[in-house]
Amino acid sequence: MIQLGIRFHDTKEEPFEERLKTIKGQGFSCIHLALSKVPGFTANPDALTPGYAMYLRNALRKADLDMAVLGCYLNLTHPDPVKLKEIQEKYYAHLRFASVLGCGMVGTETGAPNEGYTYDKEACHSQEALETFITNLKPVVDCAEKFGVIMAIEPVYRHIVYDGKRARQVLDRIGSPNLKIIFDPVNLLWTDNYEQRMEVIDEAIDLLSKDIAMIHLKDCILEPDSVKSVGCGFGDMDYTNIIKFALEKKPFIHATLENTKPETAVQSRECIESYFCKCSS
Repeated sequence: MIQLGIRFHDTKEEPFEERLKTIKGQGFSCIHLALSKVPGFTANPDALTPGYAMYLRNALRKADLDMAVLGCYLNLTHPDPVKLKEIQEKYYAHLRFASVLGCGMVGTETGAPNEGYTYDKEACHSQEALETFITNLKPVVDCAEKFGVIMAIEPVYRHIVYDGKRARQVLDRIGSPNLKIIFDPVNLLWTDNYEQRMEVIDEAIDLLSKDIAMIHLKDCILEPDSVKSVGCGFGDMDYTNIIKFALEKKPFIHATLENTKPETAVQSRECIESYFCKCSS
C-alpha cells in the first residue's frame, strides 16, 4: 500500500480548510505543504508558534489528511555567512514547528553555491560545493535529532546533491538516523542523462533504498535545453520499478504528486494507481 498525496500549492486556491476537503474528495490521503506558498499563511520563524502548529494539526485531522512533509526549500550553501545563519535558523524553526504539528519530516533540496540559487554545473557538481553543503547541513540535522523529526534531502540534478552516489555520500558522512531521502525520480534527470533515465533511477533506488522516507511523483518531457516537469501520465515516465520498489520495500510510504493541475490531479492519481496491480502481481 502506498499513501498517495498531493503538493498543496498545486491544488485549487480556496480557503485553507475548504481546500483540504477538496483534496480529500479527490482521493488523496496526505499533503506536501510549504507554508510560504499558502495565501494568508507565513513561514516567518517568529510566527511558528505552537498555536499555529496545532491549528494546522486540527484542520488536517478534521479533513482526515496527513501532512507528509513540511517544505523548507532554502539554500544551505548560500555564500553570505549572515544569510546562511538566517537560513539555518529558519530550518531550526521549521523542525520545532513540525514536532508540534505532528509532521514527521521537514524537506529540502540541496542548493547551489551562489546567491541566486542558480544552476552552474561546474560549481554545483564540485567537491567543494558538496563539502560546504555537508558542513552547513550538519547542525540542521543535529537540531532534527533534538526535536525527533526527520530532516530529508531531495537530490536534484541541477543542485549539489545530483545523483544517488552523491546522496549516499551525504548520508554516510553525516551518519544520523534523522537524515533521510525524499526520492523524486524526475529530479535526477536533465538533458545530460535523459536517455539513460531508467538506469539513473534504478541506481538511485539501489543506493538509497534503506534511507528513502518519502517519494515525489511527477512526469517529464525532454525539451531542447531542459527537462519539463508535468503531472503523472502526461510525459515519458515509466513508474514500474518505482512503484514495485515502494510496494515491496516501503509499506504505507507517503508519495505526493507534483506539477499537477486542479483539473487533472485525479487523472494523475489514477495513472499511478494503475501501476499498483501490475507491480504487485
